[in-house]
Amino acid sequence: MAAAARTEPALPHIPVLLRPLLAAVAPVSGVWLDGTFGAGGYTRALLDAGAAQVIAVDRDPLAFEMAAGWAAQYGDRLVQKLGNFAELDTFGSDLDGIVLDLGVSSMQLDQAERGFSFMKDGPLDMRMSQSGITAADIVNTEDEAALADILYLFGEERASRRIARAIVRARQEEPFETTLQLAAVIEASLPPARPGQSHPATRSFQALRIAVNGEYEALHQGLMAAERALKPGGQLAVVTFHSIEDRMAKRFLQQRSGGAGRANRYAPEAPETQPQFRMKSRKSIAADAAELEENPRARSARLRVAVRTDAPAGSIEARDIGMPQIRAGRR
Repeated sequence: MAAAARTEPALPHIPVLLRPLLAAVAPVSGVWLDGTFGAGGYTRALLDAGAAQVIAVDRDPLAFEMAAGWAAQYGDRLVQKLGNFAELDTFGSDLDGIVLDLGVSSMQLDQAERGFSFMKDGPLDMRMSQSGITAADIVNTEDEAALADILYLFGEERASRRIARAIVRARQEEPFETTLQLAAVIEASLPPARPGQSHPATRSFQALRIAVNGEYEALHQGLMAAERALKPGGQLAVVTFHSIEDRMAKRFLQQRSGGAGRANRYAPEAPETQPQFRMKSRKSIAADAAELEENPRARSARLRVAVRTDAPAGSIEARDIGMPQIRAGRR
């Protein structure tokens, strides 16, 4: 029984938008790169759908520890690489496809000791790579203005100033060390949540996680790296979970497919350049009713897919794709 469990383990988490992603990129073949390996759901599905090889990249060593029970069954078709998808073009080139499933993974949320969840008590950590600054470092050392900027720009928290003020006041009594300690201060500084609303700490925890892990900068760099790494005809699939991520992915693909237009109709026209991508659909793909019933986490997920052209790769400024910018000197 133990041997059977190793060869055919159940997936611990349900990959979001997996069916529409596979349909959008079909037929799957050649070499793919999964820039956010996580629990391995997308990687396994791509291999089972016909990919000759998948290069699985993740910054979290835990991802590869969790895959130890099933990875060997794919032999050299599965290549595992510890690293950040911001540098994905260092792990592969002339790729037939790239998939990015953004944000925190379920396996990270489920482990209280990683400090991602405001529902479970644990150290205020939030590091995906398990190295570098922690969320506790940020909330205990940043000044009130910097904290407010992080909460507002990275988490779209409208009460950012009030929460930042409460954090600074509370840390004067004792430093923040645990997730529930911080969640309680945030919750106490906001009106009670109405039925159906998300937990009051949701946006603040999202903002701190993004700041700790540099997620928006990684997305900006990763999208440009994908442009460099894909072969002509190669496909880029990006799954986002909140509006800022989706805005960045959408604007990047609009800009690189020549469909962004001019913000000011009186401005001089930019020189025409050959687009680097062709969007498969101008609209994002959302979960259908069946998937929402199966996996409520898919509610906010959006999928965008584009095909690489043969135009030379280039670069794009972070501000041009709507990446939030913390003012100089605030961090």
